Amino acid sequence: KQEIEKIQIKIASLGLTESRITADETIQQLFVECRLNNFLAEETPLSLPKPPCGQRIHYNYSTVINVDKKDNHAEREYLKSILLKPDLPADSLKFTVVSDPPEDEQDLECEDIGFAYVSLKEIFQKQRDIIEQDIDVFDSQDASAVIGKLTVTVEALSALRSVHEECKND
Repeated sequence: KQEIEKIQIKIASLGLTESRITADETIQQLFVECRLNNFLAEETPLSLPKPPCGQRIHYNYSTVINVDKKDNHAEREYLKSILLKPDLPADSLKFTVVSDPPEDEQDLECEDIGFAYVSLKEIFQKQRDIIEQDIDVFDSQDASAVIGKLTVTVEALSALRSVHEECKND
């Protein structure tokens, strides 16, 4: 039977630590974007008020990236390259925390304030999906500074196994 192959992503919640972000009055509303390489950019449909330090905002947003052979060849080839090329730098799902300008200041741009990553290669190596896990959000202006935690679920293992099988059969 041909299962629909997909990567399931859930963006559960976001909490911020004490940082320039929590101190910045112009940053009020936040949403999260998720992308696989340069394919898909899915974003939470709502931007939520920036949480006070120590509290969380809850998106509970789920999305699916289809990677079946028939309709998503490019995505599948990208997954193959992750498994076959150990030194590929872009082996991760990238989550971007974005500041959404307030309604009354629409002339301001959306601004990327932080990035978080889930390594698909690591999911495959450990043979374990990521379920409701806190991942570090790094400051967009200082990649060594952690500005918060994003709670995510990434279920990619069965799709990666399928792609891996296909690699062996090629």
